Amino acid sequence: MSEETSLYLCAKRHPAMEKQTTNFRACLPVRKRVAIALWKLATNREYRSIGHLFGVSKSSVCRCVQDFCKAVCTLLAPEIIHFPDWQKLKDMADYFENRWGLPQCVGDIDGSHIPIIAPQEYHTDYFNRKGCHSIILQGVVDGKGLVWSVNVGKPGSLHDARVLRLSTFWDWVGQGGLYPVCTKNIGGRGGAVIVGYYVLGYSAYPLQNWLLKPFPDNGRLTPEQQTYNKKTSRAQVVVENAFGRLKGRWHCLMKRNDSDIALVKSMVLTCCALHNLCERHGEDFHQD
Repeated sequence: MSEETSLYLCAKRHPAMEKQTTNFRACLPVRKRVAIALWKLATNREYRSIGHLFGVSKSSVCRCVQDFCKAVCTLLAPEIIHFPDWQKLKDMADYFENRWGLPQCVGDIDGSHIPIIAPQEYHTDYFNRKGCHSIILQGVVDGKGLVWSVNVGKPGSLHDARVLRLSTFWDWVGQGGLYPVCTKNIGGRGGAVIVGYYVLGYSAYPLQNWLLKPFPDNGRLTPEQQTYNKKTSRAQVVVENAFGRLKGRWHCLMKRNDSDIALVKSMVLTCCALHNLCERHGEDFHQD
């Protein structure tokens, strides 16, 4: 993160993170508190080692992380991650069609496991098929890799389809979020088909008129079905790359997080908001 983006973040979070100096001790400046929290999210280092690095106590590091995540989740996340309006849906559909040749597509959906320490209660619910404990991050991204819907915290043992049905995204679609008057006639061998907005998902997700997924490759796919699979698989790289940049910037999402589940959820949502902030500010991402 560049200094410019960091200062912008400090200015946005200043009212929520500012502390008062007392007769007993001076408070940490907001810029330093933000830097401590960012370093924790970016490295997932232990509180003690971060405290040595910044010259503060372990408890101060913990409070900085908690206050920063609370401020971002309360103030920044609703501003930078939200469901699109009609004009935004049209813009996203136009970008997908121009970039990937898929008319009416407005996003890619995918899930990712965030490793955690086994919780004391209902720990078996969080034990996933990969053999570790985790919570699930479900995200929907646009053609540029910006997250516009996120659901965090479901136990790692749940199937992706179940997580989708329990998400606010599912409820939003059910309330007509993806059904504006804007439809398009797409010609085909059997005639034109009227298509509304939709998102792309993997085979684990349920097929809906607003959620398309690849044809199962049983060895007998028609040329048209093969072409469809190739086009959609190329477009689904968007969400894979977006999650790659998200976890590449914020290593707390890659390594096991030993914080309690409530704080882990807050950290994951914070990282998603920071991902959008970095992407919008044109921050470079180094693959290595």
